[in-house]
Amino acid sequence: MSKAKRGIYAAAVSPFREDGTLHVQKLVAYCQHLITAGGCDGVAPTGTTGEGNSISHRERMALPGAFAEAGFNPSRVIFGTGSCATHDAVDLTSAAISAGFVNVLALPPFYYKDPSDEGLYAYFSQLVEKVGDDRLRVYLYHFPQMSMTPVPVDVVVRLRQAFGPVIAGLKDSSGDLSQSLAFAEATGGVDAGFDVYPSSEAFLFDGLAGGCAGIISGSTNAFGAYSRAAMAAAEGPDGDAFALVKAARAVASKYPLMAAMKQMEAWRSGDDCWTRMAPPLVPLSAGQKARLKADVENLEALAQATP
Repeated sequence: MSKAKRGIYAAAVSPFREDGTLHVQKLVAYCQHLITAGGCDGVAPTGTTGEGNSISHRERMALPGAFAEAGFNPSRVIFGTGSCATHDAVDLTSAAISAGFVNVLALPPFYYKDPSDEGLYAYFSQLVEKVGDDRLRVYLYHFPQMSMTPVPVDVVVRLRQAFGPVIAGLKDSSGDLSQSLAFAEATGGVDAGFDVYPSSEAFLFDGLAGGCAGIISGSTNAFGAYSRAAMAAAEGPDGDAFALVKAARAVASKYPLMAAMKQMEAWRSGDDCWTRMAPPLVPLSAGQKARLKADVENLEALAQATP
């Protein structure tokens, strides 16, 4: 068991059956695709893009075991285990560790708004202490636009000082690179063993230069291979390959991200079940689908022209 491999992660979308339950086998197979042909170093299932808070506690508890049965490398998975109830987060985290997956992504308790720093510290402290396993590696999840509950830098530093390597890193979905760099600077970033992941591949090179560990992005569900090619290109951030990464991210940002990524997987796989969303989210409209199709075709043409 080991800390999550650094690099390019996809915040994996989730397939649902007709009755609304999670299609576990399809999710596992899809995540295997993401870390092979999909160009990603790892996956983060049951996060925001994976509609994790719309999936039942029972299904989330069983999911790590299915990944283990499939022989998934634990260093390439960061399971979303956040919950408003501390004991639910403890149960989900413990289930992941029991299946051999020690890396988890933990939202703050997001129902009660404007909690004090002391309250946030108490929540994450109880999560670590009640799990009670030194193998645990927690990635704090800062997504103030969605959770309405930011994780302040001072709380992150305090948790890191109290629990050391158990507080392994942070996903910053604020969309503000300066915020990601502030987390990295305050904790020492990768040089100090604290892995900060911005949520946009457009920040990939600037984040790495500022002490971040890579990216965890929703749009790498479809465009992870572009980021992989940009990382391998000799020109780095100044090359055409990275220009394609930024163009793909701009396309993804034009649409409801989860619905767009699921539509693209439906096209790739030929399986329309991927377009199912957990309420209150809905699939793309016919007009959105047509515009996305045209945008993707333009990206593919640009990719073919990129050396």
